[in-house]
Amino acid sequence: MAVLTVTQVNTYIKALIEEVPHIRNVYISGEISNFKHYNSGHMYFTLKDSKSQLKCVFFAGDNYKIKFTPESGMKVICFGQIGVYERDGVYQLYVRDMQVEGVGSLQVAFEQLKDKLEKEGLFDTSYKKPIPKYPLKIGVATSNMGAAVEDIKNVLGRRFPLCEVVIAPTVVQGDSAPADIVKSLRLLDSIEGIDTIIVGRGGGSIEDLWAFNTEEVARAVFNCKTPVISAVGHETDFTICDFVADLRAPTPSAAAELAVPDIKNEINYINNLSTSLESAVTAFVENEEKRIDDIKNNSPLYNTDSFFASLIEKLDGFENKLFSEFDNRIKFEEQRLSGVARALNALSPLAVLARGYSITKNDNGVVGRVKSTKVGEKIETTLSDGKIISEVLEVYDNEG
Repeated sequence: MAVLTVTQVNTYIKALIEEVPHIRNVYISGEISNFKHYNSGHMYFTLKDSKSQLKCVFFAGDNYKIKFTPESGMKVICFGQIGVYERDGVYQLYVRDMQVEGVGSLQVAFEQLKDKLEKEGLFDTSYKKPIPKYPLKIGVATSNMGAAVEDIKNVLGRRFPLCEVVIAPTVVQGDSAPADIVKSLRLLDSIEGIDTIIVGRGGGSIEDLWAFNTEEVARAVFNCKTPVISAVGHETDFTICDFVADLRAPTPSAAAELAVPDIKNEINYINNLSTSLESAVTAFVENEEKRIDDIKNNSPLYNTDSFFASLIEKLDGFENKLFSEFDNRIKFEEQRLSGVARALNALSPLAVLARGYSITKNDNGVVGRVKSTKVGEKIETTLSDGKIISEVLEVYDNEG
């Protein structure tokens, strides 16, 4: 009679089970129970239905890919392979992937993180910082390609050209996106003089926008000392970043509009104030003149012109002083606005062209070095009065 050891039996059974093709790659649905997540990262749980149960192990090397956190009582579909754990002599499912049954896994992960951060108070209005009304420098964390960054730059330039814009080119989609968004936020938050930060991207699916639903991005937004406007996706898209930010904008363009005032409206407001002030001064002087006339006409001193002459002289002096100060104030503001206009003009590329310089571009952008172009390539040279299209015949650098 052949006598086998326990190890031999378990090893034999393990080999038999692993040879069955139908359970090498199998999908199994059930409810999670006895879920445990150890410091090693490994997950152990039981998958059960109304009549039976199956032990499962989900190793850290596989479970890091799922976005949600499994919980006891959750109905899931697991993908993996049936195998035997020889030490205990039990068979179990070695899970390689898991999906929530009936609900998208990303939606579950979204709700789990939203609930967690809300309980921690990261969404509380008491932490929301006000957005400055007249920012002088705005930081933008988004991709440097695509419509979103162009929309933001165009709106900011049109509404408030006095504001400087600092772009932090950022990866906004894919596995590397969360870390890159955090990096850009910290960089912009550290730059002196930045009044507001806009973070976001254009529209897309929930998978495309997922970087803005991660805990690391949410905490980076919350920890910014600078007010943050979240501008992710379209008007109907909501992300965790929106809830944590100081202000949520429905689109990147709307974020730019919320970040700065319209300079045309501000100029109209100043003009209205000027008109109102002038009217108030005139009305005040007229009322005072009327009051003196009333005193004069109803006073026993009616015929004493010398008495009133001094009062009228003082009143005229007061009027002249008021109008003089008003005119000086208007001239001061006009000079200040002219200085700003000259400063903006000095920074304009067109002003540089007017002084005899030119800008040369190829398909890759502005040609700043001879190594940026090559023989036979067509280049475009912009002058103050037009453009020249030419072909490169020879290239020399200063070293040769």
